[in-house]
Amino acid sequence: MILDVNRVEKKYLIDPVETQMLKQRLRTYMKEDAYNGVNGYLVRSVYFDTLYDKDYYEKEDGVDERKKIRLRVYDPKGDFAKLELKEKSNGAQRKRSLLIGKDEAKLLLKGDYRSLKEKKEPLAGQIYTMMQMDLYRPKCMVEYDRFAFFVPENDTRVTFDSKLRGSESNFDLFSKDAMLYPLIHPTEITLEVKYNAFLLSNIKKALSYKMYTQISSSKYVKSRMMLRQRGGQ
Repeated sequence: MILDVNRVEKKYLIDPVETQMLKQRLRTYMKEDAYNGVNGYLVRSVYFDTLYDKDYYEKEDGVDERKKIRLRVYDPKGDFAKLELKEKSNGAQRKRSLLIGKDEAKLLLKGDYRSLKEKKEPLAGQIYTMMQMDLYRPKCMVEYDRFAFFVPENDTRVTFDSKLRGSESNFDLFSKDAMLYPLIHPTEITLEVKYNAFLLSNIKKALSYKMYTQISSSKYVKSRMMLRQRGGQ
């Protein structure tokens, strides 16, 4: 099954005090993600890029039409991963996801993409062609803690991401205790607002997000930049 999502995504940098305030407001208008628990849930991704980091530099240079390929898990102990292709054009995001088994995901992490060629889903064939022709390889693993709210209308989601950590040498997506470096200050939290067409007025009012600093850098770019700086020290 392929998940195909088209929506607007906006990101803001906020602090822990603002985070708690917004969570209290949003509970009035939105539902909490079932996996939140007390402190949210884990998100872990391995990002792929070309031999010469084409996707990284296009994002860093602000190219309007660009893409990302990643493998993502929410439970490293699980038997599945999501293979995702994210594309941006004219400010809108399109994300298509394909659920694959653990063994197949491990082959992709080793640079063996042949299994994608055998799948019937067109997305699998598209990703296979991209990864083979442009020599895509795993470039970094990133994980963070996410606390999420949602409403079905407009496919609206509001998430709070914290404790970003990563590695450019460890691609073990299913490791129980992955060795990763912290990439941001402990008080740095990313607010992401995602919706189709327009943001519902009550949620917009609850967020009052115009007062926050909007950012454009992705977790992939941030992780590559921070890890390169660390390596140069």
